[in-house]
Amino acid sequence: MATNKIGINHFDEIELLGTKFHKVRVQELINFIVKSASIDKKTLVGNVNVRAMNFACEMSWYKDFINRSDLVFCDGFGVLLGAKMCGCPVNSEHRMTCPDYIEELAKQCERDNVSLYLLAGKPGVVDKAIDKLKFIAPDLKVKGHHGYFHKSGTENEYVVNEINQFKPGILYVGFGMPLQERWIIDNFDRINARVFLPLGACLDFYTGAVYRGPRWMTNSGLEWLSRMFTEPQRLWQRYIVGNPLFFYRLLKERFTKRFKNNSKPSSTY
Repeated sequence: MATNKIGINHFDEIELLGTKFHKVRVQELINFIVKSASIDKKTLVGNVNVRAMNFACEMSWYKDFINRSDLVFCDGFGVLLGAKMCGCPVNSEHRMTCPDYIEELAKQCERDNVSLYLLAGKPGVVDKAIDKLKFIAPDLKVKGHHGYFHKSGTENEYVVNEINQFKPGILYVGFGMPLQERWIIDNFDRINARVFLPLGACLDFYTGAVYRGPRWMTNSGLEWLSRMFTEPQRLWQRYIVGNPLFFYRLLKERFTKRFKNNSKPSSTY
């Protein structure tokens, strides 16, 4: 995937478990996305949370996807906590989740005449999201298609052709990890879009199709707990197993590096 490498030199890069993300704030992220949509090159914007970090440890293609992305933002308090444990100067403003900024992104797209294609959710979710976005940004150029289609064969060809006819400045893909990243890789060179933006269940949360939890929990890093109680059968393994696994891996890496450094023979003169 040949992507745009312009414009991110001023963002500090942080690496955990061999996987990168950038120290970026929400308005900086929006500015980068919209600006990149006006450049005649393809730009890949990734994001990491604890689940993404675990996937990167287990699947080399997924780690490569994140590390080759032009900009990677943090979408999880667990990753921020891990970065702090490693001595990185990050705070809550360096974590953002799409439902909190999608309307600001839409407004800036409207101002800069950047088109947006939404590819996500069950049938009906995209239509509801478009109605909400058009209410706050009436002149926004936006179109979409649900995410429940076969990711190969005739259905996939139909969706790709629909996107290419629209020629979006920004293509939002929300199938959930790691399916959305795999689909982007498989179709990247065939799609006529400038910014590829995988954002998971953003539209489900934005439209109220899935409950995120009360604001005080989402703002304090406890959204995972609310979601687990809402969908325990589907999400218990992701959080009960996945969160401790991430921190175990992080601590193991730190101790391994420290042991190697301590084992190096000291120089004698």
